Amino acid sequence: MAEIEESGRRIWLRQKSLCPRLESRCRNIDLVQPEQYQLLMKPEFSLSRREAILERLAAGQSVVAATLALEFDVSEDAIRRDLRALAAEGLCRRVYGGALPLARPAQPISARINSDLKRKRQLARVAAELVRPGELVFMDCGSTNLAMVDFLPKDIGVIVATNSVDISAAVAKRGGMGLITIGGSVDLAIGGAVDATAVAVIRETNFDLAFVGGCAIAIGFGIAANDHADATFKKMVIKQSRRCALLALTEKFSEEAPYRVGGPSDFDCLVVEANLDNELARELETEGYSLMRAGEGSDLATVDVGHNFGAAE
Repeated sequence: MAEIEESGRRIWLRQKSLCPRLESRCRNIDLVQPEQYQLLMKPEFSLSRREAILERLAAGQSVVAATLALEFDVSEDAIRRDLRALAAEGLCRRVYGGALPLARPAQPISARINSDLKRKRQLARVAAELVRPGELVFMDCGSTNLAMVDFLPKDIGVIVATNSVDISAAVAKRGGMGLITIGGSVDLAIGGAVDATAVAVIRETNFDLAFVGGCAIAIGFGIAANDHADATFKKMVIKQSRRCALLALTEKFSEEAPYRVGGPSDFDCLVVEANLDNELARELETEGYSLMRAGEGSDLATVDVGHNFGAAE
């Protein structure tokens, strides 16, 4: 029986001759001799192809097996073998239909607190306007949420609950509002507790409003986190909250993270920067997200509160 490897537009045949029935169906096929076939399948061809794929992954690009097969004029099976080999070496993450670059290690909260502070404060100022008198507000770990503490309304009966060491300290220092610190074993990279003890406390609490953090936001996949325990904790916060918002610097929309936290049905509002690409904004709105854009300074450039997020109930 002829051994056939389908390769885009060509079918390479290892036998010198075809049976009449097969030949009648394959009139425009390029034929090669067995020694030529072996040349095409030499390991160096696969290695150079893998190097090209690896360069794209290293640049942060995802790759699709079907697209690569057409580009390199080989079968999808050959590309899948390449991706399996790269994944086995720990150089990429295999997913259905292709591969993703390895997630970059998240910076610890201590390294993020003072980065892009002006931009974070612009988001924080806008987001703080969502807080209503007398509400129990959960604030998740994160440097952008930390920046919001300075803008929270004082002396209107607001109680802040947080699993973040830094946010807890900032709220206590500022005063004028109640404080509940959710304890457990503190993850220093995350900056707070996300273990089973913290999840158990969240499960027994109902929040009026939650500001949930996220490491990446992607059309189709939703909001995601780099740490599995953190994602599980965030999911419980969402479940126990009447309203949820997320503050997102623009680069969050080009990041990738493996553990899904939620999607449009889980978040009432995304607070985003004024420079968010308009086409991406339309895609997000089409998917079901409501966006609030923070303008220059303390102004609110545009507001879309399709979920009546800011309206009194």
